[in-house]
Amino acid sequence: MDSFGAIILAAGLSRRMGDRNKLLLPIHGKPMIRHVVETYLSVVGEQVWVVTGYENERIEAALHGLDVRIVHNENFEDGQPFSVRTGLLEARGADHYLIGLGDQPDLTGGDLRALIAAHLAGDLLKISIPYHGTTRGNPIIVPAAMQARLLADQANPGCGKFTRDHPELVQHYPMTQSGFFNDIDTPAAFDVFNQSTTLKDLT
Repeated sequence: MDSFGAIILAAGLSRRMGDRNKLLLPIHGKPMIRHVVETYLSVVGEQVWVVTGYENERIEAALHGLDVRIVHNENFEDGQPFSVRTGLLEARGADHYLIGLGDQPDLTGGDLRALIAAHLAGDLLKISIPYHGTTRGNPIIVPAAMQARLLADQANPGCGKFTRDHPELVQHYPMTQSGFFNDIDTPAAFDVFNQSTTLKDLT
């Protein structure tokens, strides 16, 4: 049986959230990043790696006690591709890795299991990406055998440019679950999430 680990990106500057770090906003009584990481831990059987950057000490404190590996991206201000690179350089021990974002609190364990099932039913040597219409979602699933190729481009490491340049190595899966496509970047997005969560609790 193929094994799955995860790389969670938690290094961003959170500029659009104003003076708050979005990953530390409260979700169901805990910091967002802890809620998201716990969702991944509930699904994958191998190691979860969390890539930190901005306010790394606060992020690490929010994850205290969880069975995760922390890896710090010293070049976090250079953008997400270099956080992906940092995670890929460290990740080992699994056949496939979910690469996800720390600001997707709407994502559920069921969503992750659905994506894993789709990947297992497809070509295990290709990168799997959830899509809804023309919108690309997260996480994606990267076979461990693909790590070296994703790291080869020093100027543009990671998955974004690689998947655009090599569509033959990518498989897209239609997904309707909102968790794949909703991230929390702004105060308005956080308010919408809280409102939708309240409505779900009332039904």
